Amino acid sequence: MAVKIVTDSSADIPPELLKEFDIAVVPLYVRFGNDVYKDKVDISNKEFYEKLVEGETFPATSQPTPLDFKQVYEELAKDADGIVSIHLSSKLSGTIPSALQARESFQGSCPIEIVDSLSITSGQGMVCLEAARAAKNGAGMEEVVRIAKETVSEINFMVLFDSLKYLAKGGRIGKAKGLMGAVLNIKPLLNLKDGEVVPIGKVRSYSKGVEQQYEFIKKAAEGGKIKELSIMYNTDRDEADALADRVSSMYPREKIIMGEIGPILGTHGGPDILVVCIRGNLNE
Repeated sequence: MAVKIVTDSSADIPPELLKEFDIAVVPLYVRFGNDVYKDKVDISNKEFYEKLVEGETFPATSQPTPLDFKQVYEELAKDADGIVSIHLSSKLSGTIPSALQARESFQGSCPIEIVDSLSITSGQGMVCLEAARAAKNGAGMEEVVRIAKETVSEINFMVLFDSLKYLAKGGRIGKAKGLMGAVLNIKPLLNLKDGEVVPIGKVRSYSKGVEQQYEFIKKAAEGGKIKELSIMYNTDRDEADALADRVSSMYPREKIIMGEIGPILGTHGGPDILVVCIRGNLNE
């Protein structure tokens, strides 16, 4: 038996990596009015963004129920020495409280640890993958938890949104509220700090935002500080591929984690999101 890793669908881990590292995913919920969908189960990314852009109803998201988590924990516990459950920032969602409730009601003897990634999408995914690598290599429960928590502090984001209006509608704008006065005229660059959305800067065009992301990667690469790099997109794969190709002389193209941003961040960020995430100690 081994330590099992659980996450939620907001981690946006590519399916092939979920399979390779045997990571279980508990889906969040997406609501369009009275229609409720399990993220990536009942609605695909393509279907979601079509509804988001073309529909009249603004979506909402909600965390998995304690029962959703309990069912997954009970199934994994049959063949596990321990379960490490890693989730999106508790400052952005009630997912972690829901997981904690499930752990409290769990009747088995298998230990369960809940880890706050203080992140979302590829940042959360990187924490899960590093923990899963350790588990796959035979690390025990305590070691896997330690590695997961250490990785949380290594996550560095630069997120480019085409607009702040979706964040404003969803109420998840955090400390970036100061950018709202120019919401129609800027392309915001945001980060997550201590699990909360904070502004990095603002640019007048999307291409200038991508250039900032390139410089972010370049600076980290020149300092030899990139342990892992991810470039994620939701509606424009060409932009993500172009950036990945451009930085391939600094970081091997085949090692870049590429993937789609799903409905959870998409609800709050809208279309045309481009996320660069670097795992490494950039401040050293």
